[in-house]
Amino acid sequence: MSQTTSQRSGAHVPVTLADVQAAREALAEISRTTPMAWSRPLAEQLGGEVWFKCENLQRAGSFKLRGAYVRIHNLSEAERARGVVAASAGNHAQGVALAASLHGTESIVFMPDGAPLPKVAATESYGAQVRFAGPTVDDALVAAQRYAEETGAAFIHPFDHPDVVAGQGTLALEILEQCPQVKTILVGTGGGGLLAGVATVVAALRPDVKVIGVQASAAAAYPPSLAAGEPVRLGHYVTMADGIAVGRPGSVPFEIINRLGVPVVTVSEEAISRAVLTLLERSKMVVEPAGAVGVAALIEQDEIFEGPVVAVLSGGNVDPLLLLRLIRHGLSAAGRYLSLRLRLGDRPGSLAQLLAELAAVDANVLDVEHGRTVTGLGIGEVEVEITVETRGPVHAKEVLSRLTAAGYDPTEH
Repeated sequence: MSQTTSQRSGAHVPVTLADVQAAREALAEISRTTPMAWSRPLAEQLGGEVWFKCENLQRAGSFKLRGAYVRIHNLSEAERARGVVAASAGNHAQGVALAASLHGTESIVFMPDGAPLPKVAATESYGAQVRFAGPTVDDALVAAQRYAEETGAAFIHPFDHPDVVAGQGTLALEILEQCPQVKTILVGTGGGGLLAGVATVVAALRPDVKVIGVQASAAAAYPPSLAAGEPVRLGHYVTMADGIAVGRPGSVPFEIINRLGVPVVTVSEEAISRAVLTLLERSKMVVEPAGAVGVAALIEQDEIFEGPVVAVLSGGNVDPLLLLRLIRHGLSAAGRYLSLRLRLGDRPGSLAQLLAELAAVDANVLDVEHGRTVTGLGIGEVEVEITVETRGPVHAKEVLSRLTAAGYDPTEH
């Protein structure tokens, strides 16, 4: 008996395999069947196959078009005539704007203050009117829901609706067809719509496959919620992965994820930035932080995943300015930048001697800053903060060893 049949014979479930299959039919001429890309570097690390499901190459730059389109498609003509409203940090905004445009429906999208300008511009280019409301996605959600109540516009939730979950689940149908040998699927998770959709399909068709959600540890609402057995709101959350920075799991996806026993792991900010850098350098993939958390999990916790693994690259809409900071952060996290603080004699030639020691171990100096008014400096001393480029953690240790052997006392900062 399939999971869907057994579910229907018991308690009601919000989304079934049949719902996802119907969503796929609705999306047949709309969404792309995004490609799978093999990762040799991560395969070597894991000791098994690693594939990427490249939703960063989806229309509007993320998987969000799938759920947004299905939700709007399932509205009545009268509802669509009143327009739609949504709230998003960027990807859902673009998905709703494009989906509404394809239906000939007016759309308004509330975004948090400080939303990346490229995402704002892209949302407007798809035909939506953008309004700003508060510092977080949750603030934007409140504003969008209020607007819907006041105007009669249909509220298109980014994750907490069965139609949205069903639309996102179509991605899993493609994964199972493109990589039938898969054993583990890693899914970036914010409110849980994508994870719930993927888990619904896999539970019905391939219960032998492990589906695992991945959240940024700085914005991880699912672990405490699953432990409590109900959605729990975080008091504070800040992460570079703005696309999954959600303070409370959606009720609909949480019910599915909790019922199916889907585990959720967390990853550090350092792992996320390293993942973005790895995808850029080794796979030539531009992926936003929220879209790279599955890869971050492989980098940080590869020993717990059975291969073949498919990591969903859920989006590629990244602000170029943020990308610059991410690259630097990722290089630092990967041991490619080494920032040191040390003291020298304040006399001619001291800095030149230090630079000569660094040159001797092929460390490229990027930045040097002197400090003569630092508390605790002795008379005739100067503190130097220096940043060097290295070839990785092993080379960084060689640099530190060389400086220590030369009589310096470097500290990393």
